[in-house]
Amino acid sequence: MPEVRLGDVIDDYCVKCKRIMNHSVVSLLNNGPAKVRCRTCYSDHDYRHEQAPPPKVDTRKAALFSEVLAKVQPDSASAAAPAKAKTKRKK
Repeated sequence: MPEVRLGDVIDDYCVKCKRIMNHSVVSLLNNGPAKVRCRTCYSDHDYRHEQAPPPKVDTRKAALFSEVLAKVQPDSASAAAPAKAKTKRKK
């Protein structure tokens, strides 16, 4: 990356717009951008090197779900609960 100066326009992932947009360099750290400001929504955030954050995965929720599935008996897990027949309501 060429030398970046304050106020230069660079591309980066905007956390508010959720897209790669034009940003202005707001602060520098070790000759590289540290903070940037989106030129579309004007939100300030850390420089993300044009990479979107990884998707949020709730590991605790996934672990609990796996634990519940492990405790279910194999014969009841394969047989789905029978669906209730639809009945007409009286008005």
